[in-house]
Amino acid sequence: MIGASAGIGRETARQVRAGGGQVVLVGRDPERLREAALELDARSTAVFDATDNDRLGQFFEDLRGPVDHVMVTAGRPSYTPLADMDLATVQREVNDRFAVTLGVALHSRDKVRAGGTLLFIGGTGGRRPGVGMAVASALTAALPALTANLALETAPVRVNLIAPGFVDTPLSASLLGDQLDARREELRNTLPIGRVVGPADVAALALHIMTNEALTGATFDVDGGQQLLPH
Repeated sequence: MIGASAGIGRETARQVRAGGGQVVLVGRDPERLREAALELDARSTAVFDATDNDRLGQFFEDLRGPVDHVMVTAGRPSYTPLADMDLATVQREVNDRFAVTLGVALHSRDKVRAGGTLLFIGGTGGRRPGVGMAVASALTAALPALTANLALETAPVRVNLIAPGFVDTPLSASLLGDQLDARREELRNTLPIGRVVGPADVAALALHIMTNEALTGATFDVDGGQQLLPH
């Protein structure tokens, strides 16, 4: 689990452990990673930034294989209006996102067993245009295509993408700040499922994709019907 110290990654690792699986946890924050490892009795941990390609490659080189699955939840969305955009920052964010996805696919080739999966996280919010959504929309459109192509190139290892809408995680809290409670209430009142999507919902989908070996090259939405709502 790359990006496993909190949120979706940590909850997925928790559900894997509950099902009897072993987990290797990767994160940037040593303290949060240590807490997650203690809670989940992780097989091992590694502290590094997944955008460091050399360190990412070394991680997979050192990893004892074969492994069943690699899930990547590292990274955060970018919502910046054009007028406020720093082009160098945006270029780095986009390059990092593609570099991590391609780097994991490249470096894990000899470690993941046939029928195992590389599982990435995208999103659904960028499917609707809006102010500040240029970068997010471009990545939202690109990641399913990248996933499908990687599924062909890494076969028989499978590659899939989970596309959540709003998920109630610490990352969402950091992005919304004092607007978090209002957003939660809005979603409870408008989503067809009548509640907010949480990390456990995404983790349950992740486990299904890991265990169903007929699934590859696909994008799976988990947004509680958020895309069905009027803009």
